[in-house]
Amino acid sequence: MPKYLIERTVPGANTLTKEELRDIAVKSNGVVAGLGVPYIWEQTLVAGDKLYCIHDAPSAEEILRHGELGGFPVDTITEIATTIGPWTGKAA
Repeated sequence: MPKYLIERTVPGANTLTKEELRDIAVKSNGVVAGLGVPYIWEQTLVAGDKLYCIHDAPSAEEILRHGELGGFPVDTITEIATTIGPWTGKAA
């Protein structure tokens, strides 16, 4: 299943409380459960006024549907081609 990076602008995202973040997560989990397609929300990074989410989904259209149903902004959706990290430099 394709993996996507989703950028969302949420003014003051980095000042959201644990309770507000929990509420967002509960809402997202509910939307994911109701989509009726394979869909995995892996994680979200909160930085400044942005949320950077990693989702596995059948298509970018399903990412948009998740955003619409949850009331989550979707600025950009980019399919992730591959992942690298420190371990990449250690491969033989």
